This record gives sequence, structure tokens and C-alpha cells, in this order.
Amino acid sequence: MLRKRVIPCLDVTAGRVVKGVQFVDLRDEGDPVELAAKYAAGGADEICFLDITASSDGRATMLDVVRRTARNVFVPLSVGGGVRSVADMRATLRAGADKVVINTAALADPDLIDRCAAEFGRQCVVLAMDAKRRDDAWEVYSHGGRTPTGRDAVTWAAEGAARGAGELLVTSMDRDGTYDGYDLELLRAVKAVVHVPVIASGGAGSIADCVEAFDGADADAVLAASIFHRDEITLTSLKAGLAASGVAVRL
Repeated sequence: MLRKRVIPCLDVTAGRVVKGVQFVDLRDEGDPVELAAKYAAGGADEICFLDITASSDGRATMLDVVRRTARNVFVPLSVGGGVRSVADMRATLRAGADKVVINTAALADPDLIDRCAAEFGRQCVVLAMDAKRRDDAWEVYSHGGRTPTGRDAVTWAAEGAARGAGELLVTSMDRDGTYDGYDLELLRAVKAVVHVPVIASGGAGSIADCVEAFDGADADAVLAASIFHRDEITLTSLKAGLAASGVAVRL
């Protein structure tokens, strides 16, 4: 049985970890290297590092921060933000990433997914999508949730997986930072059209929310930020609670 994963997320801008609500009102949460080391020691299955302003600023990922983070953690590290080419992905992997997250550039150039998967293997390619509900569907946003694309999230998820994304990071913009729980309907809709792992993101506020993502939407992993950064729930207590609820996790 594949065990479910718990992934702390580090949203980084200007060299600092930040967190807001629905992608705005960002608040400083600390140093990325220190937090990554803390979470790795605390039982994180992976750590996700996202340079959230690289695409909107038109710059590359802060690889110096990635290198310092990779030297201090010994769990898989996923890195995204500002990756626009195979060369960018190569540089990110060489800086210490185990997987590379692509989002905005893939929306502009979907063939980027194919090229990266062909070069490095689909296990290295994580397609992220920031989705906001529009009536009975969800629209994908680019540039760190700033720009609506007109793309349907479920259709894009299916295309991304078919092109070679080995994993999908699905963030509900409506739930982000709200503590209202994951958007189970969105997760179920995506799971129905892909055969690759799906990471639930946006809205974790309790252990029960994480249990629901696994049991109610069949997520393969949960990603969270606020509850960890503010010490509202520890990785140890979350994993213990998941195990007590029958979710197969690594303790």
C-alpha cells in the first residue's frame, strides 16, 4: 500500500516565507532554510518550495535559497516558480530539487510539460494549478493567482497528465488560507480524469480536513502552510491523527 504524504509548503518571496489568505495580505512567516529544516526534522514526507513572485516579476527562481535549503533537508524537495524552460528545470534540479513544479510557463507553452518529462522523466515534473470556482466549474489562474486564463481546471489537469506531468498540485484559491478545509469537489473532479498522484492544497485547518482530503477525495498527499508555520498543528500530531483515523501514513 502506498502511504499518503504530508507536505509543508514554503511560499517564498524576497527570501522570506510568507502566507496570506486567498493569495493576498501576505504575512512574514520566517526564514525558508530554518523552516525547511524544522519540518524535515519533524516528519515531513516532502517539502514544497514555491517562489511565488518569480513569474509575475519575470525572473528566475532564487536558486541560492534552494541550494541552502537542499543542504539542510534530507527529504524530497519540490521547487517551483519562474521555471520557463528545460534549462531552467535542469538548473533547479542541480540546485538540489528532487522535483520541479511548473505552472504559469506551462499554461503559456503546454509543450513545456512534454519537453521536461522527456528530458528528466515524468517523476520529476509536478504541474501546479491555482483554481478558482466559476459557477459549476473552476478556472485556472496564472502568475501566482493574479491572472485568469479562461482554462477549465479539470480539462487542464487531464491535458497536463497526458503530456507527462507525474503529479498534480491542485490549489483551491477560494480555500487558500481560510482554514475551511480542502475543496473536495475540485479534488474529486480532478482525480476522476487523471491516473497520476494528486496533491490537495488550499484550506487545511484541522486534522479532520486532512482526513477528508484522503478519505473523501482520495488525495495522494496533503499540502499545508498556515497550520504548520503558526504551530497550530504539528506534523507529529497531524500524522498521529491521520493514523488513528485509518489513513496509511509514515510515522
